[in-house]
Amino acid sequence: MKRHLKRKIRSWPERRLFTTETTALVLQLTTCNKIAFSLDNPRYNAINECQQLNPLIINKEDTQNRDKTTLFSGAFFSGENTVKLSVKAFKNWQNKRITLLGMSGVGKTYLANLLMKANWFHYSGDYRIGTHYLDEAILDNIKHQTMQVPFLRDLLRSDSIYICNNITVNNLQPVSSFLGKLGNPEHGGLPLKEFKRRQALHRQAEIAAMTDIPEFIHKAQKIYGYQHFINDVGGSICELDDENVLTILSKHTLMLYIKTTEQDEKELIKRAEREPKPLYYRAEFLDEQLSIYRQENNLPYVALIEPDDFVRWIFPRLFYSRIPRYEAIANKYGYTVTTQELLNVKQESDFLDLLATAVSRQPQ
Repeated sequence: MKRHLKRKIRSWPERRLFTTETTALVLQLTTCNKIAFSLDNPRYNAINECQQLNPLIINKEDTQNRDKTTLFSGAFFSGENTVKLSVKAFKNWQNKRITLLGMSGVGKTYLANLLMKANWFHYSGDYRIGTHYLDEAILDNIKHQTMQVPFLRDLLRSDSIYICNNITVNNLQPVSSFLGKLGNPEHGGLPLKEFKRRQALHRQAEIAAMTDIPEFIHKAQKIYGYQHFINDVGGSICELDDENVLTILSKHTLMLYIKTTEQDEKELIKRAEREPKPLYYRAEFLDEQLSIYRQENNLPYVALIEPDDFVRWIFPRLFYSRIPRYEAIANKYGYTVTTQELLNVKQESDFLDLLATAVSRQPQ
């Protein structure tokens, strides 16, 4: 039966064969169909069929012991769960799907907005968080503040006024306001317990927003008619410590890390000092840094912390703690470009050329 199938395959144009220890076969046809068959099944049932979809979605079972296994059209496995592409395979990818990684301020949203004009669907992780997963929590926080004002309290309780979020891709202020800052309540700070509660809610929401990616890829293409997909994730993606999220992103998108140059690092830190904003912190990181800050400033209680001063103090430490995390993700799952290289991107073709360059730098 195996010989019969192979004879049939030989007549198909541009065939590419790959055999694992369990005799799985991966094919690519000129129609861009990718079909994985299990030859151990006497009926040759298809395991996975993807028509004109991401060439990363293929059967990857039993490749754990292969460092680099050639697959099709220049793609290969690198490590246990990751597929890398050649420049040719990337350029031939009909429906490109990219996840942008990097600290807040490196240009992810700018780039995504630029690509929207060229038939790319812009998926904003923070927008999804604010409008879906944290929508009720954000509104509850706003209503709680509103109830502190007697005039507004009476109107709200009598349903005379209505409060709703006005979150947009370019205005995520309600999400930041909900996260809040730690410290003195009289200066807008939150108690430690409430601060950690909101941090945990944000982490859960970000994980959920990232697991929605396959569904929105389908919607973007089949419902809205977009050819390509750009995933603009928050700067805290590297802090989630959730391997399932990274597996989903690497399986369905090409992950691109935007690495800051030394000069841009300094500028981002200066910007954070000028405009300290709410941030997400890993629980372990927060506990460690909070202890150091309190000792350095001789603060026996969290309620004595000046919220903005704490953000200014912790941001450089957070920034540099995230760099090795981003690099580890990029090394295992994706590719890297710099903020300096991104400056030359003025239109879609520039972005695609930069991506091709990033792919070409990956060891084959």
